[in-house]
Amino acid sequence: MQRKGKLTIAIATAVLSVFTATGFYAQDKYSLISPGGVAFSDFKGYEDWSVVSSARTDEVLKVIVANPIMIQAYKDGYPGNGKPFPDGSKIAKLQWKPKKSTEAPFVVDVPDIFKQAFVMEKDSKRFSKDDGGWGYAVFNYDAASDKFTADPSPVNCGTKCHVAVKAKDYIFHPYQKR
Repeated sequence: MQRKGKLTIAIATAVLSVFTATGFYAQDKYSLISPGGVAFSDFKGYEDWSVVSSARTDEVLKVIVANPIMIQAYKDGYPGNGKPFPDGSKIAKLQWKPKKSTEAPFVVDVPDIFKQAFVMEKDSKRFSKDDGGWGYAVFNYDAASDKFTADPSPVNCGTKCHVAVKAKDYIFHPYQKR
């Protein structure tokens, strides 16, 4: 009886060790912080945010999503009404490598491998007025390792592209009619 108890304890300890090691080594993408100080944790729940728009290049399919603060601002007419998005606005451009659907009865590209999340966060106290109060970050995804990494791009890398739409508060994509 005593021997059976020790065996049970040994098995339980081994199982617990496996679960602990798995949890310890599993990546928490929300622990990542970009060189510009944008934390991936600021975008927790982005997977369920509302769609703003979509886009496609030869290399990637993109879905642009925004948090409820930014969606409400879009619905209130921002940035077309001349007002900047309010602090707390967050937007994410999610990008996938495309592939041809083998199931659809017509030619269509569908998402294949997730590539990256490009994120923007409006906080005029934290981020430079030269950047419109926006913080930018890119979090790359490597499917082989199932891990995200913060892209080492310079802090103002996003502004260099987004300055072209400064009049629209640095946002390329309008909220699409449904």
